[in-house]
Amino acid sequence: MLSAALLLLRSAAAAPPAPADTSRVRQAHRRVVFQFDQRYSLLQREMVGINGLKLGVEWRGRLRTGVGVYFLSSAINTRAVPPSFVPAGSDDKIRFRYVTLYGEYVLLGTPRWEVSTPVQAGLGRYYVRYQYPDGTVYRTARENIWLIEPTIGGHMRVFRWVGLGAGAGYRQALLTEDRLEDDISGVIFYGRVKLFLGDLYKVVRGRERLFSQRGLHRRDYRPRE
Repeated sequence: MLSAALLLLRSAAAAPPAPADTSRVRQAHRRVVFQFDQRYSLLQREMVGINGLKLGVEWRGRLRTGVGVYFLSSAINTRAVPPSFVPAGSDDKIRFRYVTLYGEYVLLGTPRWEVSTPVQAGLGRYYVRYQYPDGTVYRTARENIWLIEPTIGGHMRVFRWVGLGAGAGYRQALLTEDRLEDDISGVIFYGRVKLFLGDLYKVVRGRERLFSQRGLHRRDYRPRE
């Protein structure tokens, strides 16, 4: 009996360790994240670009919070009723820009890749630009607009300090004219370049190779505590 017990103990000690759970990202510290966020929306049956920049803080690889700023890269037509003094045949275009607060929760991932659910809410300003048939230009007063944008997306790190990602979601305009809400609200598609500034600082300070894959290999993955 004793011999059998010793044999079982030796077998257990010799057995390979259980594989690490790579479904979650584990980071012990906070780090700063900077993003170029290029969004596209199908508005008025046209693909419209909305350029953005985001700066935030990542907490233990699981939650990110920060601020962003966005602006419409090209004007779009509006279905809002023009003022009575605007002559027929005038060209109308809407422009807007907005700032946001965002939160992003990582659902699944490793140091190399992840899937997350970013949600951002913002306040912006918009106006409509009318160009009369004779070339005269009239701009309406700037008005406030509220927006909320739930999305789902992901990214993959090319190197330790930079990653490429994409995602999709929806933009909903709030608290403005119904027709303008329809003009601005719509499905979102986006691409992003993420700079992990904290990791970039560590690479530069430690005089590591800039394009190193250190920390991104499967053998480097560690389970979340």
